[in-house]
Amino acid sequence: MTYTSTLIGYPYIGDDREWKKALEAFWRQERTEDDFQETLKSIRLSRIEKQLQSGIDMVTVGDFTLYDRMLDTALMFGLVPKRFNWQGGRVDLHTYYSVARGNHSAVASEMTKWFNTNYHYIVPEYEGQPLQLTENKVLADFLEAKEAFGIIAKPTLIGPYTFYKLTKGYNKLTQVEYLLALLPLYAQIIQELVDAGAQWIQLEEPSLVTTLDSAERKLVQEIYAQLATTVPAAKLMLQTYFEALCSYETLITLPVQGFGLDFVHGYKGNMESLRKFGFPQDKVLAIGIVNGRDIWRSNLAEANATIQAIEKLSDAKELWIQPSSSLQHVPISTSLEKKLDPILKQALAFADEKIEELIELTKYRKNQDGTLRHNFSASMKAIEALKNHSIRQNKIIQQAAQSLSTKDFERHNDFSQRQKIQQQALGLPLFPTTTIGSFPQSDEVKRNRNAWRKKQLSNEDYEAFIELETKRWIHLQEDLDIDVLVHGEFERTDMVEYFGEKLTGFAFTEKAWVVSYGSRCVKPPIIYGDVAWSSAITVKESAYAQSLTKRFVKGMLTGPVTILNWSFVRDDISRKDVAYQIALALRREVEALEAAGIFIIQVDEPALREGLPLRKEEWGAYLDWAVNAFKLATSSVKDETQIHTHMCYCEFNDFIEPISALDADVISIETSRSHGELISSLQVNPYTKGIGLGVYDIHSPRVPSEGEMLAIMKDSLQVLDKHQFWVNPDCGLKTRKEPETIAALANMVGATKILRQEVKESISR
Repeated sequence: MTYTSTLIGYPYIGDDREWKKALEAFWRQERTEDDFQETLKSIRLSRIEKQLQSGIDMVTVGDFTLYDRMLDTALMFGLVPKRFNWQGGRVDLHTYYSVARGNHSAVASEMTKWFNTNYHYIVPEYEGQPLQLTENKVLADFLEAKEAFGIIAKPTLIGPYTFYKLTKGYNKLTQVEYLLALLPLYAQIIQELVDAGAQWIQLEEPSLVTTLDSAERKLVQEIYAQLATTVPAAKLMLQTYFEALCSYETLITLPVQGFGLDFVHGYKGNMESLRKFGFPQDKVLAIGIVNGRDIWRSNLAEANATIQAIEKLSDAKELWIQPSSSLQHVPISTSLEKKLDPILKQALAFADEKIEELIELTKYRKNQDGTLRHNFSASMKAIEALKNHSIRQNKIIQQAAQSLSTKDFERHNDFSQRQKIQQQALGLPLFPTTTIGSFPQSDEVKRNRNAWRKKQLSNEDYEAFIELETKRWIHLQEDLDIDVLVHGEFERTDMVEYFGEKLTGFAFTEKAWVVSYGSRCVKPPIIYGDVAWSSAITVKESAYAQSLTKRFVKGMLTGPVTILNWSFVRDDISRKDVAYQIALALRREVEALEAAGIFIIQVDEPALREGLPLRKEEWGAYLDWAVNAFKLATSSVKDETQIHTHMCYCEFNDFIEPISALDADVISIETSRSHGELISSLQVNPYTKGIGLGVYDIHSPRVPSEGEMLAIMKDSLQVLDKHQFWVNPDCGLKTRKEPETIAALANMVGATKILRQEVKESISR
């Protein structure tokens, strides 16, 4: 038996977000292209050097990106949408970032969640254009590592089936045409890697863990049969993650030389498949044994026992020991954290610590080294110490979450009755205008917050500044003639972190950054104890904003499932139990807002869908408790109080029913990049409650015209009643600049007034 330690992928942002800072400086034209590229090369090489120094047997390359790896792959194949006027050849950086972020004349490509993670990828667009290999980026990374370190690394790229499956634009008539153009380019990339000396090539195929019908299975077989015929010398590691391999008995016979299986999130399914069908003796088995999605230390004794069981079941002659997925989903190192509770810190493992765990497991399997048993024992002691921590012993909260009844999840009356009551109580015009919650976080806002956090600014001075900024934006919204206002959230950083800081059971890090989309990095809170509400979180700011205006101001909260899904969550109790604890805490906050005179309350759930299991047949159980968590947080208010929610980055075509089940009075949805698709979906699956379909994309700096937004509004009225339809941007405006925000909102209100007048005239005719 031979053992090899390796990674599927490693974080690319740098210890102090050097990658993010380089991108944003380049976008601001503060760096030349040569300087920018040199900085990125330095970051790439430092990642490789760290893997080599740690003792990883097989280094991975090709997992680095200038923005997003799906975007890299698309542009490498010439999938540049026509609206960007690309003329062929290597894709320059201006075009690359225009596709990602949009420009003054063209909207960006759609962005959506990478399977059930909080990472967002750019969706490739096929428009029938001829495909071409514009640049073999993976080969460039392979040769760079070879030249710098003299190593033969393992190049990785998104596999052909997953890339094909996640592309939009083709249909039943053009899918064969698209695949026939795509596969030769994959073959060319692989052949060039083989010619350059690559011994293994990793093809990432997470789509193979989703439910596949017989036609899809056949297609996968045909794809890999063609690759095997075209590039017979290539040694391919077909890498899956996030779940068990679907149709194992069929797909395990694919003509590849190795399979990577997830034995963390796909433990049950993959172990069952090994027991039933065994493992091909001529293939390498890569065991995903360390969790690449969470930040908890592994129980090394249990992991070692699992490897032993897999060895016996598979009878494989060569094993790779690796994480369950790319480590890009976790922070880089716990060594950067200086303020965490010591008991908690000892129980954590970020990317670098997970590498240490892999190496310890690999060494033990090779040598059965007695000194490593001490490390196994240390991991168990750290896990046990956290289990017994006082923060996990709140019996009152545990009892409350376990003793809920049906009435705790239901509003007093159904929506049709509430709608009439709210129309009378609120008196809003047709097509009410609003925003999603946040306004631009200017440099001044960030400076004052940092000074306050460093105690260079007193609480009184900081609060006075927040009030001034809130007052300024209340007046700006009134000047723009927006109907339902927001206070702007200038006191908040991350939409989850802000609430977690004021609830019990949460911990926060200093440097534990992960990429959410593009250059946006977040520090997910750590939920490691029982969650409880202790005092009002948002009431002071919301009530102050309401005192400044006669218009309604929305209270703004982050929903329980989003707090759950955008945090690193304790793994000693079920996610359902944690969600209900959070919901009970937010219920107290909703009631406090209502008592303070806030009668429109938005509880955002942008992450509701991403928690779905990857197999549709397993959706029901998750949706049952996830929807109930939202209802638990929002159901105790009076009928006059209007509950809003917001969702983004979501394929809604198969999700209308769960959205309706939330029983929110109004939902706003991010749809500007995929508006037509949702309109088509609503024609088939009507939605009957209040809804705002985002009329412009806030992730791009461009300012859309009144006419552009008016066209989206009119399209929406094809499938929505005029009394349902709210008008809003598609997401919060925190990351935008003030001038573009004001200009876009002015156009949004202008377009709404035109629509109101047209509807009024049509009624009078």
